[in-house]
Order: sequence, then structure tokens, then C-alpha cells
Amino acid sequence: MHLDPFTRVNDLPFTASKEDVQRLHGTPLKTGRNSVGLNELDYGSVIYRFQDCGRLEEVTLQAAVVIIGRRSIGFDALSFFIRAEDESCFERAGFLVSPRFGIAFDPTEPFWVTALAAHCLDEWRRL
Repeated sequence: MHLDPFTRVNDLPFTASKEDVQRLHGTPLKTGRNSVGLNELDYGSVIYRFQDCGRLEEVTLQAAVVIIGRRSIGFDALSFFIRAEDESCFERAGFLVSPRFGIAFDPTEPFWVTALAAHCLDEWRRL
């Protein structure tokens, strides 16, 4: 995963629409609404979640390595890295959430990492 926090995940900006994602990836394997009311486009190894208004909220993908700027962090070291580099990190529902780097992940579920749009951090805090 190449992450520019709150701006883009790999080559996809957080300003992307569902149509942009579908142009890039084609027809998803599954679509639906998750338990927190987000609309999902599920491609198997990556899931895009959108608000009803069409705004991209989260991108979850399998990431054995997360690249932030010039730093490459293996999933096995990600918890340590987040705790050391983001004093504002917090835990919710089994996820470690980093407001500084805009990610959430369950350290016990390799290698799934969720990149977050800046506007959804308050929702994570309220969980």
C-alpha cells in the first residue's frame, strides 16, 4: 500500500467517485451496504466504501507493507510504528487507529489495512 495520508491510496485519490473506481477496476465481485451504513464495492483484495452522497470514506486492502512517504513499514511492525510515531493513536473495536497517518487496522488480522478519509476520523472516535 502506497499511502499519502488523507489524499490518496496507491493511485486513487480520496476525491474519487464510485464511477472512477469502476472505470479503474471494472465490475466489483460484490456490492452492498455494510453494518455502519457505507456502500461497498468489493473487489476481493480491495474494498472501497462510500457514503450515500458518493464521497469515498475508506479503502481497505491487503498490505504486507505500508509505504508512507519514504518509509516502508511491514505489517508485523505497523503497530509498533504507529504507537511510536502517532501519540494521538487510539483503539476502537479491536482496531488501532492513527489520526496522523489516516489508517485503521486490526493487528491480529494480517494483512488488512484501511486508509481513511480525514472526514471519517470523528466516526472512528465515536465507536
